[in-house]
Amino acid sequence: MNFVIAVDGPAASGKGTVAGRLALAYDLPYLDTGMLYRAVGALAGSTGGDFRTAAITWASALNPESVYDPQLRGGRVGDLASRAAAIPEVRGALLDFQRSFATQAGGAVLDGRDIGTVIAPSAPAKLFVTAAPEIRAERRWKQLAGHGETVSFEEVLADIRLRDARDSGRASAPLVQAADAVLLDTSEMDISQSVEAARRIVEAARGRWETSHSG
Repeated sequence: MNFVIAVDGPAASGKGTVAGRLALAYDLPYLDTGMLYRAVGALAGSTGGDFRTAAITWASALNPESVYDPQLRGGRVGDLASRAAAIPEVRGALLDFQRSFATQAGGAVLDGRDIGTVIAPSAPAKLFVTAAPEIRAERRWKQLAGHGETVSFEEVLADIRLRDARDSGRASAPLVQAADAVLLDTSEMDISQSVEAARRIVEAARGRWETSHSG
């Protein structure tokens, strides 16, 4: 029996922090699927030439270890990741890797844009973590500043809105809340409050899942 926790949401909503803490709480392996697209985007952006062609090539031969490079957290890479994620062939190439991770024995925690709708549609626990664009932009701005990047709040907010439009409007696996996902708006929450709220949602889902498997 696999207890999978699917955490979706837009950029800088706090879903990564929530997903990581849930993985620790339930002792489950964790995959930040956005890092796959960041790795592909960064590689394609550094290759030169046609971005689409390069992204498809790198996605087909991506070394999973490359997603742990801390430099992938930068703001410019986030835009490249969003561009790469909008390419259907890239999403297709990375699909099997993500689904394999989600189906491993015991379960897993995954966060991204389409976990509950495409990667693990049968996940027992689904959350859609979001926050107001201005709140998310402030969080990302502070994060980038902490990494030494010089960028204005207005630029970050514009990037957040652009990525929201791109992620929600793409033809392949757009960002959308799964019908059975629980909405968690973290606009007025700090990290500890967000994690606690997420745990309550997961506990309720786990109770239903265990009941359904008890017989």
